[in-house]
Amino acid sequence: MTQSNIRPSGPIQFPLPLQAVIIDLDGTLLDTAGDLALAANEMLRELRMTELPVSTIQTFIGKGVPKLVKRALTNSPDGEPDPELFEQALPIYERCYAENLYVHTRPYPGVVEGLDQLKQAGFRLVCITNKTEIFTLPLLRKTGLFDYFELILSGDSLPKRKPDPLPLLHACQYFNVPPKAALLIGDSSNDAIAARAAGCHIFCVPYGYNEGHDVRKLDCDAVVDTIVDAAGLITCQHDISR
Repeated sequence: MTQSNIRPSGPIQFPLPLQAVIIDLDGTLLDTAGDLALAANEMLRELRMTELPVSTIQTFIGKGVPKLVKRALTNSPDGEPDPELFEQALPIYERCYAENLYVHTRPYPGVVEGLDQLKQAGFRLVCITNKTEIFTLPLLRKTGLFDYFELILSGDSLPKRKPDPLPLLHACQYFNVPPKAALLIGDSSNDAIAARAAGCHIFCVPYGYNEGHDVRKLDCDAVVDTIVDAAGLITCQHDISR
């Protein structure tokens, strides 16, 4: 972790005193792009449509499965397919992804070590993702990460999902932690926007997806190469006043 990667927003001093660490799933904890692309291309084959490069599909990740399906069908980040085609395609994608959930997906380097450090330091750990629960929970179990988290919120756990601040605020309320004592570690504008709106701190990792854009351009407190580096910039403190 180099000093140039730290981008203070306001009067921030490191290490940050915190109580809870919230971590995104796709592109932060797990490299899921290969399997998301595999499912997308299986869907396209079934629909007799042209398959797409993995690198292209990777830029479509971040707004949940329905948006990914729409983008794959139109090969466009903002495309809207024919409604009948979308209704046909979505269940095909969901079946294909469920069958290929853990073919290529693995934790990123430093994730397990970083989670161990955060757990040992006493932080309350939360996973918040826009992925639906039917995929989130099996994937966390298959990758051995499930037991690290005291709370897991998926894209369909609450009425709203990131970039809305509701999931972060819900997690803070669940642990009776003020938002200023919580940190979100993510890889996208969804994460940065949600954290700022909730009043939480935000670190971004540079290896994720962010729809193909550089996270260094986002409004975040630090860009950290790994979860281990994030752990080195915070300290667990349980008496932070509201």
